[in-house]
Amino acid sequence: MKLLKRLRLLILFLPILFNDAVIAQNLPYKNSTLPIDARVKDLLSRLTLEEKISLMGYRSKAVPRLNIPAYNWWNEGLHGVARAGEATIFPQAIGMAATFNPGLLQQVADVISTEARAKYNLSTAQNKHLMYMGLSFWSPNINIFRDPRWGRGQETYGEDPFLTSRMGAAYVRGMQGNDPLHLKVSATAKHFVAHSGPEATRDEFDAIVDEKDLRETYLYAFHHLVDNGVESVMTAYNRVNGQPNSVSSSYLQNILLKEWGFKGHVVTDCGALDDVFLRHKTLKNGVETAAAAIKAGVNLDCSAILQDDVLAAVNQKLLSVKEVDASLTKVLRTEFKLGFYDVPQQSKYRTYGADSISNAAHRALTRKMAQQSM
Repeated sequence: MKLLKRLRLLILFLPILFNDAVIAQNLPYKNSTLPIDARVKDLLSRLTLEEKISLMGYRSKAVPRLNIPAYNWWNEGLHGVARAGEATIFPQAIGMAATFNPGLLQQVADVISTEARAKYNLSTAQNKHLMYMGLSFWSPNINIFRDPRWGRGQETYGEDPFLTSRMGAAYVRGMQGNDPLHLKVSATAKHFVAHSGPEATRDEFDAIVDEKDLRETYLYAFHHLVDNGVESVMTAYNRVNGQPNSVSSSYLQNILLKEWGFKGHVVTDCGALDDVFLRHKTLKNGVETAAAAIKAGVNLDCSAILQDDVLAAVNQKLLSVKEVDASLTKVLRTEFKLGFYDVPQQSKYRTYGADSISNAAHRALTRKMAQQSM
């Protein structure tokens, strides 16, 4: 009898659920002929506050009533699509920088993004929305390799800010593509700012940097990538002159957003917001940190502080709903630029499949890059 009752309830509600799905497909935010800002505004107006907050973490939650699937923002591709099965692997970034050939690096990044799109197409066809299968890449690493003892120096383009800026911009062009309708993938310049080790104490380290060194050494490449359209910037774990990067109005709000006019989204490094109150101890708890991060310019959190604590921050009047909306707007804009709310047939990258991954042409390019790096 219980089974029969459940079946009756399912039959009763199925038309309602189906109707909601049909309506969602015809809403303005699904209309690709509208400007992106209009589509973002429409989608934002349909989300509850709780749903908005659920989209502010790297494990973005599904919103079934609007046909929005879950999405994991974490992907890596410094020298090939990482941690997602077979892929073409190129020399590490430090080796590619040794070519002094930005044009070749742009070709490499184009291959990486092609393989990323192929993996995304294959996984979404199976309705899988997994880590390392998305289109948002947390690369390149444009930190300055000042000390050879730093254990992540191989991820960078070396010690020279000018070379780093040119190689980084070439990588971004190759990754993001030149399609006027969609980004191929989104690239992320990391880690902002003044992060060059030490690795062991990065979560509590305070980098004391004067204005000249900050501008000429540590900010130079970031500024160049912003000018060249990088879609995302990732904050660093450390403090700079006493301010944790992820809640720093001085560096995020004043320099990145206002002075440079950055229009993309800002994501924290993983666990960086936890560090603010647990290790740097500049704020008391996650609620204060969530409010400070959004006010400073953070839009997406690679942990769960925003998802867990923004609602409390609003309820305690540390943050307004308007500020939450403004923050989420930048995340949604990136999603629209990637084509998440368009039908797949509209994407020029829809045909990429298994034959676009680690094929003969891609392997020939990695050999060429390796040869020129020597």
